[in-house]
Amino acid sequence: MLLCGPSGSGKSLVAARSGLPVLRLDDFYKEADDPTLPLVEGSSDIDWDHPQSWDADVAVDAIARLCATGSTPVPVYDISLSARTGAETLRLGRTPLFIAEGIFAAEIIERCRERGVLADALCLRRGAVTTFRRRFLRDLKEGRKSVPFLLRRGWRLMRAERTIITRQVALGAHPCDRDEALGRLAAAAAGRQARQQTPA
Repeated sequence: MLLCGPSGSGKSLVAARSGLPVLRLDDFYKEADDPTLPLVEGSSDIDWDHPQSWDADVAVDAIARLCATGSTPVPVYDISLSARTGAETLRLGRTPLFIAEGIFAAEIIERCRERGVLADALCLRRGAVTTFRRRFLRDLKEGRKSVPFLLRRGWRLMRAERTIITRQVALGAHPCDRDEALGRLAAAAAGRQARQQTPA
């Protein structure tokens, strides 16, 4: 299950409430010294909201490996440092479904579909003002970046939110609110469990 949506839309909260294992796609960000990182137009700020700031190839490989073997190594990424600080292994256990969540999840919908590992793709939407407030308070609490950077990013993303959602839906994600997302996740998990338990 791919779960996307604007930064601050509640993806991590929905993923946690679903009770399913979660692959954090934000852990696949590139590091700050990567020369391929894009910049915000007309600024010296790194554009961490651009898909090129993220390693889609490694993320898709991790998803495919999880589906095939039930476990995969994943990087541990510190957003405040813009660096990978270690690695860990994600194991699914007996759960028939997992969530891969992040702002770039929609970018890999087609690639996951081509590999035969896509169950569903959802795009959370909460409203630009709500996501601005949630994003800023979260990032400030976690010390992700400097306050001026967070304000510049927050204002830019608030103005672009409708465009962001439109793009993610065009890439194949179903737009929904928190309750619908939780319902679809529960239904998908129940359906997958039932299929596993049906005798061949």
